[in-house]
Amino acid sequence: MPELPEVETVRRGLAPVMEGARILRVELRRADLRFPFPDSFVNRLTGWRIAAADRRAKYLLFHLTSGETLIIHLGMTGRFIVEAEELDGKPGAFDHLLTNIPAHDHVVFHIDGPDGVAKVTYNDVRRFGFMDLIETDKLADSTHFAEMGPEPLTNSFSGASLSDALHGRNAPVKQALLDQRVIAGLGNIYVCEALHRAGISPKRKAKSVVGKRAERLAPAIRDILTEAIRAGGSTLKDYAGADGALGYFQHDFKVYDRAGQECGACSQPIKRIVQSGRSTFYCSSCQR
Repeated sequence: MPELPEVETVRRGLAPVMEGARILRVELRRADLRFPFPDSFVNRLTGWRIAAADRRAKYLLFHLTSGETLIIHLGMTGRFIVEAEELDGKPGAFDHLLTNIPAHDHVVFHIDGPDGVAKVTYNDVRRFGFMDLIETDKLADSTHFAEMGPEPLTNSFSGASLSDALHGRNAPVKQALLDQRVIAGLGNIYVCEALHRAGISPKRKAKSVVGKRAERLAPAIRDILTEAIRAGGSTLKDYAGADGALGYFQHDFKVYDRAGQECGACSQPIKRIVQSGRSTFYCSSCQR
């Protein structure tokens, strides 16, 4: 599933095309993805401009001039395809789009943006993604975000705030960091990588990762995410950016998916264990 760096990469790819654009038309090619689309979904989007393309954790947020925000979660295989298209203003100008439709293109946004008319297609093979519409001024209190933790790339996240969030938690620190109430946007890949960089065992109880350990871990999380965004995210299976480009951070993995290979820091073999049904990769020599 795309994590924060992948979603941020998609946001950065879509922003130049979609910010300031007016939504001319929306093609909804099925009634649901993971969940049904909101009531009057097409009507609530058509004709409005996209004031800003934003992100919260693993969610894309498109703030509309209507006062609502389009929320999109990519699930496991969701991706966007951006194409320029000609608009002649005549009836049936889009009729050619109704033939030869790829099977997994589920939503198509026709927009008039900064660079002209474009088609932005949401493709999702497994349909684990979803879309929602929420009043913008009620986003923070919505079911999506009400209990969500701080964004790790903002000033609201620090060693002190992480220490407070982990205080008293008996769960392994790996499991705690995957809890979106502790930190927003982290997933399995970047938790494994951040714990390795900070020299902290994923088996250590979260309540012991306070004080100096939290002060090491917080910047490690921030740096790993920043480097991953710079590399365009990680492509393991289906992920690609809005321009179709693959991510490259997987070439810099130190532990993730490297079981049995040598740790670059100490030459000991990377280990794999299962925690809460998820694979964890770590170096038992470097991480204590």
